[in-house]
Amino acid sequence: MAASMIAAGAACAAPLKTRDVIELWPGGVGPGSEKSPAQLTVTERSKVAYWPDRIVTGITRPNLTAFVPDKPNGTAVIVAPGGAYSRIVLDKEAAEMARWLNPYGVTVLLMQYRLPAEGHVDGKDVPLQDAQRAIRVVRQNAGEWGLQPDRIGFLGASAAGHMAASLGAQFAKKVYEPVDAADSLSARPDLLLLLYPVVSMDDKLTHLESRTNLLGKDPSPELIKDYSADLHVTKEAPPTFIVVAKDDPVVPPENSMRYHDALQKAGVSSELHAFTEGGHGFGIRDARQLPVSDWPNLAAAWMKARGYIK
Repeated sequence: MAASMIAAGAACAAPLKTRDVIELWPGGVGPGSEKSPAQLTVTERSKVAYWPDRIVTGITRPNLTAFVPDKPNGTAVIVAPGGAYSRIVLDKEAAEMARWLNPYGVTVLLMQYRLPAEGHVDGKDVPLQDAQRAIRVVRQNAGEWGLQPDRIGFLGASAAGHMAASLGAQFAKKVYEPVDAADSLSARPDLLLLLYPVVSMDDKLTHLESRTNLLGKDPSPELIKDYSADLHVTKEAPPTFIVVAKDDPVVPPENSMRYHDALQKAGVSSELHAFTEGGHGFGIRDARQLPVSDWPNLAAAWMKARGYIK
């Protein structure tokens, strides 16, 4: 199947096809990235031929790649893999999510988002800019793409979990100037799934590499507060599913606890699963042979109970 590129704002008279690539911004380049020196690069880190571990860097043209099920049910989930805001991992937290969700009828849109420390204007805001824009573009085109505009979810892992948590808490925050009609639409996801997310920028809780890439080496107390997603949750936040391992050595599990607590205090439906073992970055493939490997079944049951899958 040949891949096709769909420009932001372009009309598409037919449902999406697997491998369609949707550019998020008119002209392709995100706002404030016109002078970024970033060059798109894919790097293989694995030394095992049948266990790839690629990363992508140098992103100025954020996009979504479609994975469409045989029998779409109208639900879509945008998937943003992690990578400490310095890279995006390609072979876990990405296509494996499509293999999990497609059999339930869910259309999966894998997100390639801009990384804040790659020379963008207002780099600290580009992840949330791209996340808001992704929801709006999918919502704008839902009818043409065979999707329901009120059944659009967002899944973020690790540092992209911070992007997702920020989206859930601050979907209405103005972080860019409107560029077309899509920006008149709500950027609120209808459901949120967080995998071992970075949430807080607080010294005692944050993942330092992610915070440094987002806010710099010595952020002010005001920046730390402004970019700690748990401090901005309101009653309008979407229903949220969170999974974490208590032995996570990279991102303190309390990040997940804090966000869940904030949702509970705001009266937002949420579910937190904290497994004893699993470490960090387990996704689906690295969770094998551990109890945490059951998280996709728990998430599917959560989605089913809310009518997003059957």
